[in-house]
Amino acid sequence: MSKKFKIKKGDQVVVTTGRDKGKKGEVLRVLRDEDRAVVQGINVAKKHQRATQTSAGGIVENEASIHISNIALVDPKSGDATRVGYRQDGDRKVRFAKKSGEVVDV
Repeated sequence: MSKKFKIKKGDQVVVTTGRDKGKKGEVLRVLRDEDRAVVQGINVAKKHQRATQTSAGGIVENEASIHISNIALVDPKSGDATRVGYRQDGDRKVRFAKKSGEVVDV
């Protein structure tokens, strides 16, 4: 059975440790089997690519994955890193930022 993370595709996150510490970006993909996520503009790796009939050669930049423990959700109110909690909002379960109490999902 696959793991459940509190960070999902489309979330705004901030990097808490490493080379890109403090940078913010949107989660493009969550790799549950590897406990990693791909974040737009974070952990960019350069790859030298040979020219083919369909594509030009050169240096291509791609986002590499980052471990899920090194990113945190951005608080919608303050813009700081926050933890995520779950609560019942009427008849549905919603995610909320623990720092401000704001609901993350729409």
